Amino acid sequence: MPIENIVMSVEQIITEKLTAALSPSHLEVINESHNHHVPPNSETHFKVIITSSEFEGKRLIGRHRAVNEALAEEFARGLHALSMHTYTPQEWLVETDVPVSPKCKG
Repeated sequence: MPIENIVMSVEQIITEKLTAALSPSHLEVINESHNHHVPPNSETHFKVIITSSEFEGKRLIGRHRAVNEALAEEFARGLHALSMHTYTPQEWLVETDVPVSPKCKG
C-alpha cells in the first residue's frame, strides 16, 4: 500500500519539532500572520509559548537559541518571524500574563 505525501502546516511542523527537541510541558504555537501584510493563509509569523525543563539554568538568549536551532530549517524555508516566550516549569507556574503581540506597522 503506497504511503501518500502528507502535507503539514508550518504550525504543525513547529509543534512537532519543538516537542521533539525540548519535550515541553506546555506549548502553544499561534499563527499571527494575519496581523501582518502578507497574503491570506500565510504561515510566516508565529508566536510560541513554551515551557520546558530544558530551559533550567539557561539565560533567555540560550533558550531562544535552542528554539531557533530546532526551527532552523523552517527559517530557511521562509518562516519570517517568531515571537518566543520561554519558561521553565517553575516560572510557568507563576506566569499569569504572556505579552500580547503588537500589530504590524509595515
